[in-house]
Amino acid sequence: MLDWTKISTVLLDMDGTILDLHFDNHFWLQHLPKRFSESNNISFEEAQSQLRSHYQKVEGTIDWYCLDYWAQQTKLSITDLKREVQHLIQLRADAHDFLTALRESGRDVVLVTNAHPDSLSLKIERTELHQYFDTLYSTHEFGVTKESQLLWQKLQAKHGFDLATTLFVDDSLTILDSAKQFGIKHLLAVANPDSQQENKVIEEYPAVTDYREFIAEIKRTSVK
Repeated sequence: MLDWTKISTVLLDMDGTILDLHFDNHFWLQHLPKRFSESNNISFEEAQSQLRSHYQKVEGTIDWYCLDYWAQQTKLSITDLKREVQHLIQLRADAHDFLTALRESGRDVVLVTNAHPDSLSLKIERTELHQYFDTLYSTHEFGVTKESQLLWQKLQAKHGFDLATTLFVDDSLTILDSAKQFGIKHLLAVANPDSQQENKVIEEYPAVTDYREFIAEIKRTSVK
């Protein structure tokens, strides 16, 4: 599926790719609507409807991923509400062994997430995911998301990765399309981002449901 002899840099998304997306899906589709309904004295269904409509308007933009934006829009402390269900934040079952193998192979392992810095901090606090990476980037520091070509331009200018020897892994086909357009050579989709949902059928890119299938090859092609 992947030629690890030609991969020296690995760029990894966070939510759904390294962490189980169940937390985020539960928070945005269930927990926030519940708290929003309570604070506005409307039904849960009405709260869900209003929020879903708003999500769709800003999806893919920096606002969609910005906790400050949603705090302003809902008049609720998003960070505090996330802490109410923080027990759901966890690594994917296959992530630890995969990430450990990547680090030990000498490859440059980089987190590139659209998540707000406060969300990233909470997830680091809960999972210690920072230990697996050489560098961690929230796209908020660049002011644009991975859906934008400008993000990739800014990221490459800062980090200096080689397009021909870089692998990018994400659970969003839209974002993988953006990375492909920029010229990143090796791309991998995640077909099971949420442990509580069925696997997705992905035909546009090589897709994985268990990273552990790569471990032997990662070790065999160490770049140290």
